[in-house]
Amino acid sequence: MDLALYNMRILRLAAAIPHGQRLEAPMASATKVSPVCGSRVTVDIDLDAAGRVVRFGQEVRACALGQAAAAILGAGILGLDAVALGRAHAALRAFLKEGAALPADVDTRFPDLELFAPARAHPARHGSILLAFAAAAEAAELAAARQAA
Repeated sequence: MDLALYNMRILRLAAAIPHGQRLEAPMASATKVSPVCGSRVTVDIDLDAAGRVVRFGQEVRACALGQAAAAILGAGILGLDAVALGRAHAALRAFLKEGAALPADVDTRFPDLELFAPARAHPARHGSILLAFAAAAEAAELAAARQAA
């Protein structure tokens, strides 16, 4: 096991995922699956009238890294809108794949994302780390579109 990648903080986050239950009758849901490892995350979202997440649920069947990312997402998602979630997903992707710095708003909302810096050297792990953020961004976008219709 790569101790820099699977450190104690990652393992603790993986063991304590907030909002770990699916919602009953959500406004929108999305599922993402990593083709590399088979990790799977399904998220459910409800938005308020201003388009901000007020209820969130997730079912996570992923490795420790995917579980830790879902825990980080769950801790900071409430109150965000689809645009902010899309930005957070894009920022995490750039952080992992390009070595980019996390923007201040993403780093403030999700400060533990820095724990994934050692994963930059392991591209096969990026997909699992990104699953929860990708699913949440998609579900929020779907919910916002339904709300606007």
